[in-house]
Amino acid sequence: MNFWDYLGTRHQQLLTDAYQHASAVFQCMVVATVIGVLIGVATYRSEWAGNLATTVTSTVLTIPSLAMIGLLIPVVGLGVAPTVTALTLYGLLPIVRNAIVGLRGVDPALVDAAKGIGMSRLHRLARVELPLAWPPILTGIRVSTQMLMGIAAIAAYASGPGLGNEIFRGIASLGSKNALNQVLAGTLGIVVLALLFDAAYVLIGRLTIPRGIRV
Repeated sequence: MNFWDYLGTRHQQLLTDAYQHASAVFQCMVVATVIGVLIGVATYRSEWAGNLATTVTSTVLTIPSLAMIGLLIPVVGLGVAPTVTALTLYGLLPIVRNAIVGLRGVDPALVDAAKGIGMSRLHRLARVELPLAWPPILTGIRVSTQMLMGIAAIAAYASGPGLGNEIFRGIASLGSKNALNQVLAGTLGIVVLALLFDAAYVLIGRLTIPRGIRV
């Protein structure tokens, strides 16, 4: 069976796996973005706190994904839980780092001006600092998403959802007539999803970043 025939006979399962893969990455990115921005907000004013946040999240990223999921299985079990936990942890570093860099890069004169017209610290953060720091934060989100697209495939090791199941089935059946088709279908599916997500982020950037501060 050639690759196109394989896609024709397995398209329903592949679409289901692709949806689950995209859904897992999207949900984990939402959680990682919220946590990462909060960490950035809490630490950007202090040099040592910002360095500590960046060091801790970068240390997490050095743990091999297969090892991370293997370590999580005894704690949270198989399936969705280790997948969500691992992907969220892996997604933090670019967001935390870019949030800190973006917030520190806001022109102090603008913050002082906002303070001068009576804005509270929370209002300055929400209406001045975070909007101006949004471009680097969005870049961090894009980088994290691209990483998680590939890492999510490893979740199949823990019975997680997504296109990784197709890849693992192909690896487990090496030598069979559809082994290569399975690996190729899963891999190409992840590449296509990554490109679609990145295109969506480009659109979000154009809609949410004023032309004057686009980088």
